[in-house]
Amino acid sequence: MDIDIDFKTNFNPLDYFKEGTEACIVKDGKLQRHPAGVYLQAIPKDPISGLAAIPHKEAEALGYFKIDFLHISLLDDFESKAEIRTLLEMEPDWTILESRENVEKLFQLGRQFDVVNIIKPKSIDDLGVCLAIFRPGKKHLLQHYTANKEFIREELFRKPDDEDKYYFKKSHSLAYAMNIVLQMHLIKAGIL
Repeated sequence: MDIDIDFKTNFNPLDYFKEGTEACIVKDGKLQRHPAGVYLQAIPKDPISGLAAIPHKEAEALGYFKIDFLHISLLDDFESKAEIRTLLEMEPDWTILESRENVEKLFQLGRQFDVVNIIKPKSIDDLGVCLAIFRPGKKHLLQHYTANKEFIREELFRKPDDEDKYYFKKSHSLAYAMNIVLQMHLIKAGIL
Protein backbone atom coordinates (compact mmCIF):
# COMPACT_ATOMS: atom_id res chain seq x y z
CA MET A 1 0.00 0.00 0.00
CA ASP A 2 1.20 3.48 -0.84
CA ILE A 3 -0.03 6.59 0.98
CA ASP A 4 0.99 10.00 -0.37
CA ILE A 5 0.03 13.21 1.43
CA ASP A 6 0.73 16.63 -0.08
CA PHE A 7 2.19 19.48 1.99
CA LYS A 8 3.79 22.88 1.58
CA THR A 9 7.52 22.76 0.91
CA ASN A 10 8.43 23.87 4.44
CA PHE A 11 6.61 20.94 6.12
CA ASN A 12 8.85 18.53 8.02
CA PRO A 13 6.92 15.49 9.30
CA LEU A 14 9.55 14.83 11.96
CA ASP A 15 8.63 18.14 13.60
CA TYR A 16 5.22 16.59 14.33
CA PHE A 17 6.07 12.90 14.58
CA LYS A 18 9.13 12.90 16.84
CA GLU A 19 9.37 9.10 16.86
CA GLY A 20 9.23 8.87 13.06
CA THR A 21 12.09 7.45 11.02
CA GLU A 22 13.02 8.56 7.53
CA ALA A 23 12.82 5.81 4.93
CA CYS A 24 15.80 4.88 2.81
CA ILE A 25 16.71 3.61 -0.63
CA VAL A 26 19.87 1.88 -1.74
CA LYS A 27 21.79 3.72 -4.43
CA ASP A 28 25.25 2.69 -5.60
CA GLY A 29 25.40 0.25 -2.70
CA LYS A 30 24.77 2.93 -0.06
CA LEU A 31 21.78 3.84 2.07
CA GLN A 32 20.31 7.17 1.03
CA ARG A 33 17.34 9.13 2.28
CA HIS A 34 14.08 8.34 0.50
CA PRO A 35 12.82 11.60 -1.06
CA ALA A 36 9.59 11.72 0.97
CA GLY A 37 9.03 8.55 2.99
CA VAL A 38 8.71 8.33 6.75
CA TYR A 39 7.80 5.42 9.02
CA LEU A 40 5.60 6.35 11.96
CA GLN A 41 6.08 2.95 13.57
CA ALA A 42 9.19 1.47 15.15
CA ILE A 43 11.59 0.22 12.48
CA PRO A 44 15.28 -0.68 12.89
CA LYS A 45 17.53 2.35 12.33
CA ASP A 46 20.93 2.55 10.73
CA PRO A 47 23.16 3.77 13.63
CA ILE A 48 25.28 6.01 11.40
CA SER A 49 22.71 7.76 9.21
CA GLY A 50 19.66 7.51 11.48
CA LEU A 51 17.64 6.34 8.47
CA ALA A 52 15.56 3.19 8.44
CA ALA A 53 18.00 0.28 8.23
CA ILE A 54 15.73 -1.60 5.81
CA PRO A 55 15.25 -0.20 2.28
CA HIS A 56 11.62 0.77 1.70
CA LYS A 57 10.74 -2.01 -0.76
CA GLU A 58 12.03 -4.71 1.55
CA ALA A 59 10.46 -2.97 4.56
CA GLU A 60 7.04 -3.08 2.90
CA ALA A 61 7.41 -6.82 2.30
CA LEU A 62 8.18 -7.19 6.03
CA GLY A 63 4.99 -5.35 6.99
CA TYR A 64 6.35 -1.87 7.66
CA PHE A 65 4.16 1.00 6.49
CA LYS A 66 5.71 4.06 4.86
CA ILE A 67 3.92 7.36 4.30
CA ASP A 68 5.21 9.75 1.65
CA PHE A 69 4.98 13.37 2.79
CA LEU A 70 5.22 15.11 -0.58
CA HIS A 71 6.36 18.70 -0.87
CA ILE A 72 4.18 20.47 -3.43
CA SER A 73 5.38 24.00 -4.19
CA LEU A 74 1.95 24.90 -5.58
CA LEU A 75 0.58 24.77 -2.02
CA ASP A 76 2.99 27.53 -0.99
CA ASP A 77 0.79 29.99 -2.94
CA PHE A 78 -2.25 29.42 -0.70
CA GLU A 79 -3.02 30.50 2.84
CA SER A 80 -5.69 27.95 3.75
CA LYS A 81 -7.64 24.86 2.75
CA ALA A 82 -10.72 27.08 2.47
CA GLU A 83 -9.02 29.16 -0.22
CA ILE A 84 -8.13 26.01 -2.16
CA ARG A 85 -11.67 24.62 -1.81
CA THR A 86 -13.18 27.88 -3.03
CA LEU A 87 -10.95 27.90 -6.13
CA LEU A 88 -11.69 24.24 -6.89
CA GLU A 89 -15.40 25.01 -6.81
CA MET A 90 -14.92 27.82 -9.36
CA GLU A 91 -14.88 26.98 -13.06
CA PRO A 92 -11.43 27.80 -14.45
CA ASP A 93 -10.90 29.63 -17.73
CA TRP A 94 -10.35 26.60 -19.98
CA THR A 95 -9.04 28.83 -22.79
CA ILE A 96 -5.83 29.09 -20.73
CA LEU A 97 -5.02 25.61 -22.07
CA GLU A 98 -5.04 26.87 -25.67
CA SER A 99 -1.69 28.58 -25.07
CA ARG A 100 1.52 26.54 -25.22
CA GLU A 101 3.15 29.09 -22.92
CA ASN A 102 0.50 28.52 -20.25
CA VAL A 103 0.54 24.73 -20.56
CA GLU A 104 4.33 24.76 -20.10
CA LYS A 105 3.78 26.25 -16.61
CA LEU A 106 1.50 23.43 -15.48
CA PHE A 107 2.28 20.56 -13.13
CA GLN A 108 2.83 17.28 -15.03
CA LEU A 109 1.55 18.78 -18.32
CA GLY A 110 4.44 21.15 -19.06
CA ARG A 111 5.71 19.20 -22.07
CA GLN A 112 2.36 17.83 -23.20
CA PHE A 113 0.83 20.72 -25.15
CA ASP A 114 0.14 18.44 -28.13
CA VAL A 115 -1.88 16.07 -25.91
CA VAL A 116 -3.79 18.97 -24.34
CA ASN A 117 -4.43 20.46 -27.78
CA ILE A 118 -5.97 17.21 -29.06
CA ILE A 119 -8.10 16.46 -25.97
CA LYS A 120 -9.12 20.11 -25.37
CA PRO A 121 -10.02 19.65 -21.68
CA LYS A 122 -13.15 21.30 -20.31
CA SER A 123 -13.34 19.44 -16.99
CA ILE A 124 -11.21 17.84 -14.27
CA ASP A 125 -12.01 14.44 -15.82
CA ASP A 126 -10.69 15.67 -19.18
CA LEU A 127 -7.50 16.89 -17.50
CA GLY A 128 -7.18 13.46 -15.87
CA VAL A 129 -7.31 11.91 -19.34
CA CYS A 130 -4.54 14.25 -20.51
CA LEU A 131 -2.40 13.19 -17.57
CA ALA A 132 -3.01 9.48 -18.08
CA ILE A 133 -2.67 9.29 -21.85
CA PHE A 134 1.02 10.18 -22.05
CA ARG A 135 2.04 7.56 -19.49
CA PRO A 136 4.02 4.50 -20.59
CA GLY A 137 1.91 1.98 -22.43
CA LYS A 138 -0.94 4.43 -23.06
CA LYS A 139 0.44 6.91 -25.62
CA HIS A 140 -0.92 4.92 -28.55
CA LEU A 141 -4.47 5.63 -27.33
CA LEU A 142 -4.20 9.35 -28.12
CA GLN A 143 -4.67 8.80 -31.86
CA HIS A 144 -7.99 7.03 -31.14
CA TYR A 145 -9.28 9.40 -28.45
CA THR A 146 -11.48 11.70 -30.52
CA ALA A 147 -13.11 8.75 -32.35
CA ASN A 148 -14.03 6.77 -29.22
CA LYS A 149 -13.66 8.85 -26.04
CA GLU A 150 -15.60 6.61 -23.66
CA PHE A 151 -13.73 3.43 -24.61
CA ILE A 152 -10.35 5.18 -24.38
CA ARG A 153 -11.21 6.69 -20.98
CA GLU A 154 -12.07 3.24 -19.66
CA GLU A 155 -8.92 1.72 -21.16
CA LEU A 156 -6.65 4.43 -19.69
CA PHE A 157 -7.45 3.46 -16.13
CA ARG A 158 -7.86 -0.29 -16.54
CA LYS A 159 -5.69 -2.16 -14.05
CA PRO A 160 -3.33 -4.49 -15.92
CA ASP A 161 -3.45 -8.23 -15.27
CA ASP A 162 0.31 -8.21 -14.74
CA GLU A 163 0.79 -6.83 -11.20
CA ASP A 164 4.31 -5.59 -12.08
CA LYS A 165 3.19 -3.58 -15.10
CA TYR A 166 3.04 0.23 -14.77
CA TYR A 167 -0.41 1.48 -13.83
CA PHE A 168 -1.55 5.11 -13.45
CA LYS A 169 -4.54 5.21 -11.13
CA LYS A 170 -7.54 7.37 -11.88
CA SER A 171 -7.41 8.74 -8.34
CA HIS A 172 -3.89 10.04 -9.00
CA SER A 173 -4.86 11.59 -12.31
CA LEU A 174 -7.81 13.41 -10.74
CA ALA A 175 -5.74 14.68 -7.81
CA TYR A 176 -3.09 15.96 -10.23
CA ALA A 177 -5.85 17.51 -12.36
CA MET A 178 -7.12 19.45 -9.33
CA ASN A 179 -3.61 20.83 -8.82
CA ILE A 180 -3.63 21.95 -12.45
CA VAL A 181 -6.97 23.71 -11.98
CA LEU A 182 -5.45 25.60 -9.05
CA GLN A 183 -2.51 26.57 -11.26
CA MET A 184 -4.92 27.73 -13.96
CA HIS A 185 -6.53 30.08 -11.44
CA LEU A 186 -3.05 31.37 -10.52
CA ILE A 187 -2.27 31.99 -14.19
CA LYS A 188 -5.56 33.86 -14.60
CA ALA A 189 -4.68 35.99 -11.55
CA GLY A 190 -1.22 36.75 -12.96
CA ILE A 191 0.54 34.96 -10.10
CA LEU A 192 2.01 32.08 -12.11
